[in-house]
Amino acid sequence: MRRLLLLFLALLPMSAPAAPAGNPKIGQQLVEKSCIKCHAAMYGGNGSGIYTRSNRMVHNLKQLAARVALCNANTNTGWFPDEERDVVAFLNQQYYHFKQ
Repeated sequence: MRRLLLLFLALLPMSAPAAPAGNPKIGQQLVEKSCIKCHAAMYGGNGSGIYTRSNRMVHNLKQLAARVALCNANTNTGWFPDEERDVVAFLNQQYYHFKQ
């Protein structure tokens, strides 16, 4: 029985380390460069209304990361995954405050 348990545990995939947290300062620069113009056109002002509206579409960190990836793909910003993490880190720090 013990051998079977050890064999089973040996065959389990090792869990990958958690992705490093993004850099909010870099994320802020990316947002200012690539997001503000579109968000301002949709929500007026400085565009931050998209993050602070009462009917938010994002309710957790996973959804925020998915939304950033979707915007990246739809607007052809060309961000790499680490840049997406930076944007998520900035938006979470500035507007959402989801727990890591």
